[in-house]
Amino acid sequence: MEISNSIDIAASGLSAQSARLKVISQNIANADSVSTTPGGAPYQRKTIAFKSVLDRHTGLEKVQVQKVGTDNTPGERRLDPSNQAAGADGYVQMPNVNTLVEMTDMKEAKNAYDANLSVIDMSRTMLQQTISLLNK
Repeated sequence: MEISNSIDIAASGLSAQSARLKVISQNIANADSVSTTPGGAPYQRKTIAFKSVLDRHTGLEKVQVQKVGTDNTPGERRLDPSNQAAGADGYVQMPNVNTLVEMTDMKEAKNAYDANLSVIDMSRTMLQQTISLLNK
């Protein structure tokens, strides 16, 4: 495998993890976003799925976002009759976002991002050392 190939593969990983972090950030930002109408639907947690794609130009398998979907599991209901989103029974349908789960996913995505970044840094260093040896 050429060093440039490892950089291309790691770059696709960086892009995928960046998209994952964006989705997680949206979920955390909307963890308390309820409807603006009584009895309306709250924010629904977003999910992201990846797929392996063959880059026909380079012959490399890279990771790519397959789709950003919606988690349809219901969130909890809280009794809060004074809330504008409360239904006739006084309950507010809350988003199905668990910030603890999102923070765990964020840490995992960050670690994967850092690992891909390390591959790029190591490959760059190897290329620089190879050039240095050739110039001697």
